[in-house]
Parts: sequence; structure tokens; C-alpha cells
Amino acid sequence: MKKITIAIDGFSSCGKSTMAKDLAREIGYIYIDSGAMYRAVTLYALEHGIFHGEDIDSARLREEMGNIDISFRLNPATGCPDTYLNGVNVEKRIRTMEVSAHVSPIAALDFVRQALVASQQAMGRDKGIVMDGRDIGTTVFPDAELKVFVTASPEIRAQRRYDELKAKGMPASLDEILDNVKQRDYIDQHRQTSPLRQAPDALLLDNSHLTIAQQQEWLKEQYLKVCQDHEPSTHSPA
Repeated sequence: MKKITIAIDGFSSCGKSTMAKDLAREIGYIYIDSGAMYRAVTLYALEHGIFHGEDIDSARLREEMGNIDISFRLNPATGCPDTYLNGVNVEKRIRTMEVSAHVSPIAALDFVRQALVASQQAMGRDKGIVMDGRDIGTTVFPDAELKVFVTASPEIRAQRRYDELKAKGMPASLDEILDNVKQRDYIDQHRQTSPLRQAPDALLLDNSHLTIAQQQEWLKEQYLKVCQDHEPSTHSPA
């Protein structure tokens, strides 16, 4: 079966990564979490004094981008890729509320997006990938054969994020998470470079009231439909 590119975009905490990971594992594709890349840059900025309160020393971060190496390595225990920053596994550290609260302003910086988009495009050059994020179907892979835009209400997304953090034994406040979700939605949709929006040819999925199994079944169906449409015809010309 011909390999394709699958782009899954949508709001924060709406289950994009879970969908993308599960589909990639099932069909033997490579999964790339673009959001983790922005989180890794954010973690670097936090740990290197590039944030001054809520303000970003953007000039210094621009200079430091060449020192930031982000890679993914498969975790045998989970079967999913972990995020590495300059050779160190930072998968857990990039999922903290501190990083969540600072990632959208970092992701809004044009030079950060340009650097990471170039890296993401290089990763997907040979197709056979599932990538999720905010601008995958609009900016990174505008020619992706399958594009999906995922949404859910802010309250449901906040509850999912809260449950996820509690399950990992991490401190969490539902009110704080809901405020963060709404703030990130606004920043993501109103940033100047590659704002979050549904691509004209993307399929819309509101998974507010779907189980993980239901949304996985729906996504697999869309994948199979697209693959059938892109299979070369076996009929001889008349």
C-alpha cells in the first residue's frame, strides 16, 4: 500500500497525540509529536534564564536556537517515542504545567516556528508519517493526503488534561488548567505566524463525546478511504 502523510491538527488537550500515536502504531507509520518540539524549546528557555517573568528574551533565544537539538527515540516500555533535548530524555519535564503555561508565547515566535517547521518537513520527506500539532495541514504539510482537525469544548479538554496529570501523580488544579486551555486557544488562533485554523480540505472531528476507541475507529476508516483513493488503478486503458 502506498505510504501517505497524515496531518492531525487541533486545539490543545483534545486527544490529537493519542489518536496519532495509536494510528501510527497500528499501520506501521512513524509518529512525530510537533507540540513536543515546541515544549522542548520552552523547557530550554525556562532552564536557561530566557524567560524574565512572563517576558521572553527573544533576541537571546534566536541566538540559542542553534544550540537546541530535539530528537525522538522509541521507548520500548511504552512503544511510543520519547522527546530528547540535547541528548537528554525530557518527556516528563515538557508535560508539566509550567511548560504548558509558557509554550504558546514561544510557539508564536516566527523564528522558532521557521526552525521547527523546517525540521518537521525534513522528518516527513519520505512520507509514512503521522504528525500532530497546530499547523501541520496548513503550513508543514499542506499537500498531506489526509488532514484531520480535532476539537472539543474547553471544559472537556481541561478535564482530560487534569485526569492525565493526576494519573501520572503530578500536581494539578482543574481551574488553573481550564484557564490555561482558554489562554492557549486564544494565542494559538491569533498569532501572526501559522495561526491555528482548520485547513479547507481537513476533515473535522469533534470528539467531545467520543471514546478513544470510537475516535480511533473513525480515524482508521478515513485512513483506509484515502489509501484506496490513492491506489493506482489496475484497469487497463480502453
